[in-house]
Amino acid sequence: MSLIIEARGIVRSFGQTPALRGATVEVAKGEILAVMGPSGSGKSTLLHCLAGILTPDEGEVWFDGKRLDALRESERSALRRDRFGFVFQFGQLVPELTAEENVALPLLLSGTRRAPALREARTWFARLGLDGLEGRRSGELSGGQAQRVALARGLVAGPDVLFADEPTGSLDSVTGEHVMNLLTASAREQGTTVILVTHEARVAAYADREVIVRDGKVSTLTGVAPAAGLTQ
Repeated sequence: MSLIIEARGIVRSFGQTPALRGATVEVAKGEILAVMGPSGSGKSTLLHCLAGILTPDEGEVWFDGKRLDALRESERSALRRDRFGFVFQFGQLVPELTAEENVALPLLLSGTRRAPALREARTWFARLGLDGLEGRRSGELSGGQAQRVALARGLVAGPDVLFADEPTGSLDSVTGEHVMNLLTASAREQGTTVILVTHEARVAAYADREVIVRDGKVSTLTGVAPAAGLTQ
């Protein structure tokens, strides 16, 4: 199985505070990887480096055979727009937009016309049990509903990689399980690679493999790392 993302010896500090101290991790195409660790361990910083949001102080990040951290900011932004999807702990929906407009946002930003973008967005509402909520704004949605809208937004453009940072952290356990079932089923259906940051073992159990970040380094918790390498 080929790799889609690889971090090699990532070092990242914020001022005098080190967050990553030589973190190395490989992610295979189509894999759902859980990145675990206690609060402050560096797991969210690692995710942001893998997504090109942050650039490492030292080390390399590779995506689909290209050196991600060496790209210009405009090129990394284009990747995040066109090939990556994101789901965060609190959904971060745009409050001024309706639910369907929030879902359609990645398509609109990539140049899809409004009518087909909204039409594609609406297909996700039935899939995620959100029928009838298309016209509501974020303040009119429950936490679970808003997070499912955020999940649809993250997947609507068919990204190569979905980055999910504590996607169930603000939800009760039953709603969280529902969201994770939908996330994993939808990702597998599309062949999307998922990098899932969590501190909860019950959430990590949905992944194919788990790694743990501790003191800024990554170690394999369960399973084995993919053997294939990237083409440089």
